[in-house]
Amino acid sequence: MYFQALFIFSLLIISSSQAAVLDFCVGDLSLPDGPGGYACKKPSKVTSDDFVFSGLATPVKLIPLIKAAVTPAFAPQFPGLNGLGISMARLDLAIGGVIPMHTHPGASEVLYVVQGEICAGFISSSDNKVFFKTLKQGDIMVFPQGLLHFQINSGKTSALAIVSFSSPTPGLQITDFALFANDLPTELVAATTFLDAALIKKLKGVLGGTN
Repeated sequence: MYFQALFIFSLLIISSSQAAVLDFCVGDLSLPDGPGGYACKKPSKVTSDDFVFSGLATPVKLIPLIKAAVTPAFAPQFPGLNGLGISMARLDLAIGGVIPMHTHPGASEVLYVVQGEICAGFISSSDNKVFFKTLKQGDIMVFPQGLLHFQINSGKTSALAIVSFSSPTPGLQITDFALFANDLPTELVAATTFLDAALIKKLKGVLGGTN
């Protein structure tokens, strides 16, 4: 009798949770983002425009230092993605352009080369093994969640790629900026990286760090 009642109760819980599932949760950008994403916009306020984003048609301005630009289509730009576990971005690389070593703590990434040639790779966390490949037009490469990875324009023309992520807010931490674009004292950076203090100060000067 006890197990029969427990089984029925479990079915009720499952039924209740399924009934509570929403078709979508368009992000209400007037409210703060939280660990679970944005709060849902009121259904009466949702329109078709919430599910359409045209921002990838035109790239943002290239960053001179890296000769590259990333145009995001994440939840803050495309609120219809909120809660769906996906997002996209456009990657533009001028000749010699590079996306420095970085991680996405919240998502895996898939890169599709639209034009040009891109050398891309990642480093495993278990044994620091490097996986890299020169990608041509039409090639796809995957970068597992949280692992250090990079992209470099290795061709003689500009390169364009479209990337997708397994989260509407994948997060981003660029290693160079994490080390040298902050106010962590040079002596501590030197102690933890084994780099020469003069080089650290030079990099801090380039990237905007202090101390």
